[in-house]
Amino acid sequence: MRHEIIDASQLELQDKVVSIKRVTKVVKGGRNFRFTALVVVGDGQGHVGAGLGKAAEIPEAIRKGKEDAAKKLVTVAMDDNSSITHDFIGKFGSASVLLKRAPEGTGIIAGGPARAVIELAGIKNIRTKSLGSNNKQNVVLATIEGLRQLKTPEEVARLRGKSVEELLG
Repeated sequence: MRHEIIDASQLELQDKVVSIKRVTKVVKGGRNFRFTALVVVGDGQGHVGAGLGKAAEIPEAIRKGKEDAAKKLVTVAMDDNSSITHDFIGKFGSASVLLKRAPEGTGIIAGGPARAVIELAGIKNIRTKSLGSNNKQNVVLATIEGLRQLKTPEEVARLRGKSVEELLG
């Protein structure tokens, strides 16, 4: 598990707003409207994160979401053809996202919430399938969780005390 702290200030982060929800609270004098923004940020070089921002105004909620996402960046293990190193299922809540590696030229085959995460992580060839819950927030977090748990062949070899050649046959 890679838990190194990533300094977001040195990365060129792009962001994508996945969803904006209007949340209503009924109080004595009427209704209070607030907004919740789910934002994904990434540098296209293997770093990606998601955050939630809540505020009375939409732009403020988006800004808070970006700040939150920048604090929660994870590093993604990628192979030579800009795909992931192995197939994996990321889970968060009842949402599961199947991540399958793909050869050069496949492109990004992914639904909306998972696509935002994958594009900003800098992955160019991948196939995904969202399983279980279709809640945007949980699908985004399941995708990030799956990408976070990917390991490079070098890491697996080191953990097992073997060489990469022994693993790959």
